[in-house]
Amino acid sequence: MGNSKTKKITTIGLLCAMAMVLNLLISFPLVPAVSFLKFDPKDIIIVIGGFIYGPMSAFVISVITSVLEIFFRGGTILDVLMNVIASCTFACTAAFIYKKMHTKNGAMVGLLAGTLFSTVSMTLWNYIITPIYFNMPREAVVGLLLPGIIPFNILKCGINSGITLFVYKPIVTALRHSGLVKESSSVSTGRSMAVVGGFMFVSIALIVCTINGLF
Repeated sequence: MGNSKTKKITTIGLLCAMAMVLNLLISFPLVPAVSFLKFDPKDIIIVIGGFIYGPMSAFVISVITSVLEIFFRGGTILDVLMNVIASCTFACTAAFIYKKMHTKNGAMVGLLAGTLFSTVSMTLWNYIITPIYFNMPREAVVGLLLPGIIPFNILKCGINSGITLFVYKPIVTALRHSGLVKESSSVSTGRSMAVVGGFMFVSIALIVCTINGLF
């Protein structure tokens, strides 16, 4: 039991490190109307942690990485709050559904539900917090919801969902080979999931390029 707990703590620590590296290396706006909102790929790793160990582990990884982020990038308690909410509504929802539906389809349904829940939640929280954070009229934030905030969250979660499906198997396989994760702790995604994930990523990437006038 103790060895298993140690492996879990070690794996969660490793996933936190991976999430932070991605967060520090990759950050860019997706939608011109809300350029202050940046794409954050750390949710890919948080979802993978949730798929392996459950939604509570996804929550823990989310809190740890969000707190660490303000030490590297700066920020306030509002930044931590918004990051935790954004990551948890996406990753914890996906992990919760996957825990109930421990299949390939369950993983896909979970990611879709996480995308929808996160989009709705962040629309509400941006409506509440953004006027305080940027000292701007609430009416101005309302004007940004449809052309900016809502599309941003759909695209962000969609990209992270696609990449998660694509990289989940190789990451978990590496963790298995290292002895940190047991064979029964995860779903075998197979090539079909990688194909779906790759298709989602390419499709959404093309949409983002189109929105930003790159085509």
